Amino acid sequence: MKKLFALLLTAFVAVSVQAHPDEFTNISITDVNKLAETKAAVIIDANGPGSYQAGHVPTALDFNTIKDNFAASLPKDKNALIIAYCGNPQCGAYLRAAKAAQKLGYTNIKHMSAGIDGWKAAGLKTETAK
Repeated sequence: MKKLFALLLTAFVAVSVQAHPDEFTNISITDVNKLAETKAAVIIDANGPGSYQAGHVPTALDFNTIKDNFAASLPKDKNALIIAYCGNPQCGAYLRAAKAAQKLGYTNIKHMSAGIDGWKAAGLKTETAK
């Protein structure tokens, strides 16, 4: 009985440490900053229009503005790097953009979990909507 319990416990732990299907690989602020400078990724701000207008990662697209015609805002290459972010590590709003890209067939989607709060705390420049 103890062996069975140990086996079940091991199986439970193994399953629980797997990545949640709603999660995307994290990407650092430093890496996002480099990608924004070189325009080597599509960066999507999922914070909403007020936050976007107040300040967003340079080159980031406002998900709220483009969501109705999302595919037209993304590259044809389904392997292109897509980065989604929202406010901070506790914010889950980025999932709307990440899942929308995933649904369109994009396979290289990352999450800047630090969000715009972390970006600003790092002293990095933001753009404001015009």
